[in-house]
Amino acid sequence: MGFTLPSVSLLSQSILSGVFVGALYGLLGLGVSLSWGLLRLINLAHFAFAFLAAYICYQLAQMHVDPLLTLLVIVPAFFVLGAALHGLMGYFKVTPFNSLLVTFGLMGIVEAFIQTIWTADFRKMESVYEAQKFKLGTLFVPVPELITFGLAVAISFAVWAVLRYTDLGRALRAAAEDPRIAQAFGVNQQRNALLLAGTCSALASIAGVCLALSFTLAPSQMYAWIGVVFAAVMLGGLGRALGPLIAGSLIGVSEAVTMAVTAPSWAPIVSFTLLILILVLRPGKVAT
Repeated sequence: MGFTLPSVSLLSQSILSGVFVGALYGLLGLGVSLSWGLLRLINLAHFAFAFLAAYICYQLAQMHVDPLLTLLVIVPAFFVLGAALHGLMGYFKVTPFNSLLVTFGLMGIVEAFIQTIWTADFRKMESVYEAQKFKLGTLFVPVPELITFGLAVAISFAVWAVLRYTDLGRALRAAAEDPRIAQAFGVNQQRNALLLAGTCSALASIAGVCLALSFTLAPSQMYAWIGVVFAAVMLGGLGRALGPLIAGSLIGVSEAVTMAVTAPSWAPIVSFTLLILILVLRPGKVAT
């Protein structure tokens, strides 16, 4: 397949689109990174929760509720759901490896539930933001993608500030580094873990609303996001708040430029090539 040199305006638009989709990668990967890095649990159900939130947002939008207002209902509900799931996994002492299997099974259950309620047909949410865009020079900026970018950046920096500057953040990092020492200093690990697990699911629900704003939904699509989001998480570093956002933007721009220069079928190669390179060249940096 040949390579063609795109125009400057097309390349600029592709880079902007890559930044926007990369922000969604980062937002979706943030909860995975925190759960894996600080709780030592690999939660594949994170993707199922995001899509379930997207469908709930879609359903509420059908009832003429503003998609952003649905966050007032969706975020608390998924916080409780995530905390309850972590509580159950803690009660049965699920190991990190088994958490991968358990949450993969839960992912299939959620997919079946979505298909039962909304069928396997493609769904596209109609909202007041759908057709809104403005022009910035020669670039077109869609409002839904801009909302996603704003939420991703704001939430990532807020989580970073909490982890870095608050007692809760220091306690979470200490418990992840050495649980016994943290417990000896009076850190309530069970309470903090429930708070973090609930927060991770709440982050998934916010990413789900952003998905509904910009993308056509189908239950089976949740699996398509796993690879690229895991690449962003691994490239950004486990347990880091800003890592997934930066890595997701890098992957998004790389994919967009690749599609502009070659063909869309080449785009998935980018994220996995970057992941393989980081695992080979910097294996000790991935999980820090």
